[in-house]
Amino acid sequence: MNRKTRATHRFRGVVAGIVATVMMFGLADLIARAFTPSAAPLLTLGQAIIPLAPPAAIKPVIALFGDNDKLVLVLSTGLGAIVLAGLIGALAVSRRRLATTLLVVAGLVPVIVIIIRPEAGAIDVIPTLIGIAAGVAVFLLLLRSGVPATLAEATDSPDVARGIARDDEPGSRTSHPSPTSDPLSRRRFFGLAGAVGAIGAVTIAAGQTLVSLTQEAGAAVAKLVLPDPAKKAAAIPAAASTELDGTVPFVTEAKDFYRIDTALSPPVIDPEQWSLRIHGMVEEEVTLTMDDVLDLPLEEHHITLTCVSNPVGGDLVGNATWLGYPVRDLLARARPNSQADMVLSHSFDGFTASTPIGALTDDRAALLAVGMNGQPLTPIHGFPARLVVPGLYGFVSATKWVTELEVTRFDEKTAYWTDRGWDAKAPILVASRIEVPKPLAKVPAGDLRVGGTAWAQRSGIDRVEVKLDDGEWTQADLAEEVTIDTWRQWRAEFAEVAAGSHTLTVRATDKDGTVQTAKRRDSIPNSATGHHHIQFRVE
Repeated sequence: MNRKTRATHRFRGVVAGIVATVMMFGLADLIARAFTPSAAPLLTLGQAIIPLAPPAAIKPVIALFGDNDKLVLVLSTGLGAIVLAGLIGALAVSRRRLATTLLVVAGLVPVIVIIIRPEAGAIDVIPTLIGIAAGVAVFLLLLRSGVPATLAEATDSPDVARGIARDDEPGSRTSHPSPTSDPLSRRRFFGLAGAVGAIGAVTIAAGQTLVSLTQEAGAAVAKLVLPDPAKKAAAIPAAASTELDGTVPFVTEAKDFYRIDTALSPPVIDPEQWSLRIHGMVEEEVTLTMDDVLDLPLEEHHITLTCVSNPVGGDLVGNATWLGYPVRDLLARARPNSQADMVLSHSFDGFTASTPIGALTDDRAALLAVGMNGQPLTPIHGFPARLVVPGLYGFVSATKWVTELEVTRFDEKTAYWTDRGWDAKAPILVASRIEVPKPLAKVPAGDLRVGGTAWAQRSGIDRVEVKLDDGEWTQADLAEEVTIDTWRQWRAEFAEVAAGSHTLTVRATDKDGTVQTAKRRDSIPNSATGHHHIQFRVE
């Protein structure tokens, strides 16, 4: 057999492996719709990768893709599976039985991961097992259709394999079975592969993974009816907005609020089955159901949340009106030990966060939140309950799908992100960003209007200054402050800016006199720092 024929067969083997894997994952994903997200192999594999990823890999992914980091992870997992499938398919040209075995073994990896997940049951492996069976059947069908079985059988023998390897050598007289024609034409093989691959792609699109990544568990949310707050948040005055086109709204809608967490798919939690357990270094363990929480005098508060991974000038920050019950009053029921200095909050998905107990027991509006902007929490934002703590970055304070508050000490327990190098207490630093004009924007000549937001929770913003090119700092006009725990909008004007390229820089100062540092640093251990600056062009 000449090299061209062998290359053709190898390529068809690669196609067979890829198509079989697409069918395997697609059918398993579709069947998983009848189970839970834990039964979807792509989600399960991606979720297993998250805890293993080093911080050095996590940071750039979040910085680059933001809220889309989970979709990127799933796509990367799928791409990795396709590459592996292609290699297995190439091997099938000469080692069909071995390749088929490897395909089965690779398919069993998500089965093992599903079994060891605490929230999954044995029945959740059924979709993947069915997918494996279908994938192997497709693999063998395509191999029989496009790659002569006699070639694989022949090369299973080392002596014959050596003969084939010498087939192209000048003067070689080695005799071996070497079929030169395919059972089906190229058109028929690729037609079959294309049809099966399309079916697999459609099943993936209709399956559990994409549904879980893009939709919300509306049925569970609909079960929760929020009571009117016993203490309403203060009305937001019109003067809280600068009314400058291009700046973000003062209140961030749920659909636009950033999402950073360790769950590929938001868990579907029935509020009637949910409970919160307060335990650890307490005099009396307390457990509350959702009915217990909704019967409490709930409070509304405007609070800005910020992710520690937010780059300078980034959008991993949002402001909302939260409805919930003060955590300090919940902890008071359990009567924490005076030696405790930390509360380790546990999420339904296994995530943990370490919050200084002082931040949960002082006068700030630290809430067990059940509502956001007048509606129940959405699944991606923590339904049915989450923590919201002003003044701390979310990775130590904003646990979603919260189920436990464990009163403990920093020298006894650690949390998910602190184990990966981030600060254990994580107070929010003073920060500001430019929203108008956008980076690299082209603006008309004449007077230049600029604006953005700034935040410094627990102290509040005192002033914002902007600088055009290498000029002097100019004090911006501040919108009215709503609370010290929300962001504050600002705007400024520069007269008759000349045509050409320009740079705009911003810095903020809080009410304690802390000026936002110009020093650049990474987000580890506690937030990226530096002045936000952009370039734009006046024409």
